[in-house]
Amino acid sequence: MLRRILALTIKEFIGILKNRKSRMVLILPPIAQIIVFGYAATFDLKDVPVAIYNEDQGEISRQIIARFKGSRVFRIIGGLQSDDQISPVISLKKALLVLHFHEEFSKDILKGGHGDLQVILDGRNSNTALIALNYVHTIVADFNRSWAKKNGVGSSPARLITRSWFNRMLDSHWFIIPGIVALLTIVVTLEVTALSVAKEREAGTFDQLLVTPMTPFEILIGKSLPGLIIGLVEGTFIIIATCYWFEIPLRGSLLVLYSGLFTFLLSAIGIGLMISSISLTQQQGLMGAFMFLVPSVVLSGFATPIANMPKFVQDLTLLNPMRYILVIVRSVFLQGAGFDLLWTQYIPMAIIGIVSLAIAGFLFKRRLY
Repeated sequence: MLRRILALTIKEFIGILKNRKSRMVLILPPIAQIIVFGYAATFDLKDVPVAIYNEDQGEISRQIIARFKGSRVFRIIGGLQSDDQISPVISLKKALLVLHFHEEFSKDILKGGHGDLQVILDGRNSNTALIALNYVHTIVADFNRSWAKKNGVGSSPARLITRSWFNRMLDSHWFIIPGIVALLTIVVTLEVTALSVAKEREAGTFDQLLVTPMTPFEILIGKSLPGLIIGLVEGTFIIIATCYWFEIPLRGSLLVLYSGLFTFLLSAIGIGLMISSISLTQQQGLMGAFMFLVPSVVLSGFATPIANMPKFVQDLTLLNPMRYILVIVRSVFLQGAGFDLLWTQYIPMAIIGIVSLAIAGFLFKRRLY
């Protein structure tokens, strides 16, 4: 019995290793995913943009600023001259945080009291904001220890006053749950479209399209509409749950949100149909969808900031439609952003959708004729 089992096992290994597609499935996905996770999945921060609003002319504020300049975590993007400049810097994501030293900061410390240092954070990405705030605490605490030791005092001279915009309590649910709108929508849509043609090929019904008067364009539309409708329904359900079950405020326009969702679904459908058009079986279609989904989630900024990734990985994320829809969804929910701020996110998704649908149409046409 053991010899028969061993012989069958060897036969299966030979069958797997001789098949080129099987070898590709065994080798390429693990290599691709270890590279993606190894370089992209990191919670460490570096090169965090910081704006300085220094109304104090004293030496102490300059000492603290010098510590931030010397840090490998922060990058000073420049100085602000008025309160009105804070909002554009945060809203347009030019800076993750603003350090505000009031006029009497150095004088209050020299008098033996406390100087208040205000930290204004962009709370749309609560995870990143909290990590950055911890780095700020570390730098200021290190200054306080140095000052106390040098001047023989026991109190902490610099006191942090934290203010978070768009997510006052830095609740991580406000960051994660709106992103689930994009995540679950692409999972459902990609699975439906990636299996659409492969399922017919496996069942032997795809060849029946050869004897119908339908053109490749009509077939493409017919295969796209179910995924689009299902994706919109799924997205609507998640948006309703986000607003009414999790009580996350929707501060922007539904038109802006659904325009982004529609464009995103077009790109997801195009990618799904591309996968389906080159898959001979449903198993291959599912494997293709899985191979796209895992890297696309990691490279989207869903959990870890894109700015922390290596430069070549950041360039790779430009081909990922999830990168753009996450910006749209989170900006509409938390910031109330409109088309004027988000139009640069729609164009790449539209291009990805048009190109992928055109390639899928070409593959359909070649199959039909």
